[in-house]
Amino acid sequence: PQPRRQRFYPSQTTMTQRISLTRYLVEQQRVHGLLPGDLRLLLEVVARACKRISQAVNKGDLGDVMGAATTENVQGEIQKKLDIIANEVLIEANEWGGHLAAMASEEMEDIYVVPNRFPQGEYLLMFDPLDGSSNIDVNVSIGTIFSVLKKGHDNPNAIEPVSQQDFLQPGSQQVAAGYCVYGPQTTLVLTVGDGVAMFTLDREQGSFVLTKEHVQIPADTKEFSINMSNMRHWDEPVQRYVNECLAGKEGPRGKDFNMRWVASMVADVHRILTRGGIFLYPWDKREPEKAGKLRLMYEANPMSWLVEQAGGAATNGRQRILDIQPGKLHERVSVMMGSKNEVDRVTSYHSTL
Repeated sequence: PQPRRQRFYPSQTTMTQRISLTRYLVEQQRVHGLLPGDLRLLLEVVARACKRISQAVNKGDLGDVMGAATTENVQGEIQKKLDIIANEVLIEANEWGGHLAAMASEEMEDIYVVPNRFPQGEYLLMFDPLDGSSNIDVNVSIGTIFSVLKKGHDNPNAIEPVSQQDFLQPGSQQVAAGYCVYGPQTTLVLTVGDGVAMFTLDREQGSFVLTKEHVQIPADTKEFSINMSNMRHWDEPVQRYVNECLAGKEGPRGKDFNMRWVASMVADVHRILTRGGIFLYPWDKREPEKAGKLRLMYEANPMSWLVEQAGGAATNGRQRILDIQPGKLHERVSVMMGSKNEVDRVTSYHSTL
């Protein structure tokens, strides 16, 4: 009998060429020597936690996770139910693996030390469990931001119990950083110091698949992202920069700009990583004693490293964000990040004060 002709499906070739998050991390460890084994396993656990959060977000009202809780976080903000769920998911997923010494969250006042009943590792995990939670109830993209440091970076042989002081490292000491955005697709964006890679959650397979590698932010842009309703409260350099953008072709910039504002840092920065732009959340006069609104450790540092790894820039208006030495766990900071030439311009306006 004649052998049965094998049918060819176009998707077969594509499927065999897909690279999973696990394979990507293994190659970063084995081929490029950039990733210790414990750190690779830690990142896989964080990714699995993000999948669980994504499932909770997708259920919405069907899962009784919408609306506000009856508690406030350390920032004095009313928590959403999903804020609490996401925070618990990340803690429960990461506390027992033996890779971490402690965790810190935007939702918790103090650090969470890995309990004695579990082995303790050498890494520190920080996260904003659900960034942009004001958008939860209106079905707009939100996300999880995370950052990994090494405990006792200055003294790796130290045996003292982990404390808040161990977390107070400048962002330049990060060993991994990323975010997961829960939108039309669930996308995990990651850097381990070798550029930026994006992974899309394949819900049928239940795994993250590499969809973009070596992401680059264009140095020039015609798009800026800021909450214009606060303009009257900004410092003069930021007002000058935005006024020049608004002036369009007739103004000193000689080109028209578009403004985009999602009110979710994850979504706004994801757009910039995808197509360019500048994101600004500056200091303003309403709370002059605070350096800014966003949190240095949980939001600005990981996002700044991602942006820099993609060829962009990130400053607080006066210095590189990754060079800031944090003085406390929940420190705030002014943020200007994205396309390099635009960030350099608005930063230069601050230097003339």
